[in-house]
Amino acid sequence: MTDSADPAFRLPAAVLWDMDGTLLDSEPIWEIAMSELAALHGIAMTPHLRESTLGNSLPDALAKVHDAAGLSPEVRDPAADGRWTLDRVTELFQEGLPWRPGALEALELIACAGIPMALVTNTVREAADVALETIGRHRFATTVCGDEVAVGKPAPDPYMRAAELLGLPTAECLAVEDSPTGAQAATAAGCLTLVVESAAPVEPGPLRVFRRSLVGLGLDDVTEAWTGGLARTATCQNEES
Repeated sequence: MTDSADPAFRLPAAVLWDMDGTLLDSEPIWEIAMSELAALHGIAMTPHLRESTLGNSLPDALAKVHDAAGLSPEVRDPAADGRWTLDRVTELFQEGLPWRPGALEALELIACAGIPMALVTNTVREAADVALETIGRHRFATTVCGDEVAVGKPAPDPYMRAAELLGLPTAECLAVEDSPTGAQAATAAGCLTLVVESAAPVEPGPLRVFRRSLVGLGLDDVTEAWTGGLARTATCQNEES
């Protein structure tokens, strides 16, 4: 147990949540759509290709499928493929979106603690709005989607934009991520990141703490992840210097 009166232990000023694979078990849905798109281009969705697209923005995921299919630049049609993929994903989202284990309870925990939250996703607004019908848009002070920033994850732009909208420095925000792409974005933005891996392993590194699952998450766990992660990062930085 942490002592909430001890200034060495405190909570983040805000929590920034990834969506696919973190709050919702929607990565299998994306896999269906991307596999069908790959088949349209005459290739199979291999495990390596699928893992390389996890957490990607839609343009980046399409480019990887196009590369794998050996499509030359002049025959690629990212606009048409993007529209097809988005329509398919939205259709599948509307059939039902399951929660990741412990995610709903974790959201309610942070909300009850009075900590503002943001949703930060590479999913485009059109599909994210469908998912928010399951998650509950009222839970978030703001939401940032992949088509609302100049560059999506793994660039830091989505997390930097979310912190800006909340009026907070990224260093005061805890990001919660599941994928290498998302963790890279959060780290690059300067957010301490709680990594709860789902479909792909994430490399350890500065500003990253790991938890097996969101099941059973308590405020003490959040406090310890926050303060412990910052302390470990400071120690690593001192050792490097």
